[in-house]
Amino acid sequence: MGCFGFLKVMMFAFNGIIFLAGAAILGVGIWVKVDSGSILGLLKGIKDVPAEMNQILNVGYLLIAVGAVLLIIGFLGCCGAMKESRCMLLLFFVIVLVVFIAEVAGAVVILVFKPLAGELIEKLGTKVVQNIKKDYGENVDVTALWNATMDTLKCCGFYNYTDFTGSPFEIRTHLYPQQCCHGAVFSSCNDTSATITGCFPKFKQLIDENTIGIVAVALGIAALEILAMVVSMTLYCIIGSKSD
Repeated sequence: MGCFGFLKVMMFAFNGIIFLAGAAILGVGIWVKVDSGSILGLLKGIKDVPAEMNQILNVGYLLIAVGAVLLIIGFLGCCGAMKESRCMLLLFFVIVLVVFIAEVAGAVVILVFKPLAGELIEKLGTKVVQNIKKDYGENVDVTALWNATMDTLKCCGFYNYTDFTGSPFEIRTHLYPQQCCHGAVFSSCNDTSATITGCFPKFKQLIDENTIGIVAVALGIAALEILAMVVSMTLYCIIGSKSD
């Protein structure tokens, strides 16, 4: 098959995976925007949420954009390699380079503004707890959304069970949601048995425990992008030398 043929097959296989990943991310983005029961609906139901946090509501658009870009990259890579199109290969190289630079810039921004993110989450937590105390047990939508979130993540409230203290549900029943207690029935979940951790601490713990894995995946993606740029430019040059 030779080096040139191997590079073509490698380019096709790699970009085939990118194309499928793009289709999956695009599908998730569309689902997030369409599904009104998404956890993102929680932010929409919170009054006076920090203005900066409203940007999270655009995550569906972000996923759609990322998915679309990956579809384009996968298409250009596959077709460019199989059809030996220098134009497609060069366009592929440029797009991947721009994405790579954007990822590096994004990582720097995250590191620089990490303290600000902590402040925003603290503000959000305050508003979420106020929302729980005001509406949980009275507003059907808020109650159902929190129940679904706690059932899915196996957590209790935003910080812990005290988030529900003073809520219509707690005032009416003098109890806490079943999700706040290990194996509790409705009539036994009180402040002494409510030991389940909050959703935010659990989410933070999940990220902390998987930091090494997240960094490894990020480095792996960066390495693949660099490899893709090297292979595409190599094919570009080989095809150019063949046509001369």
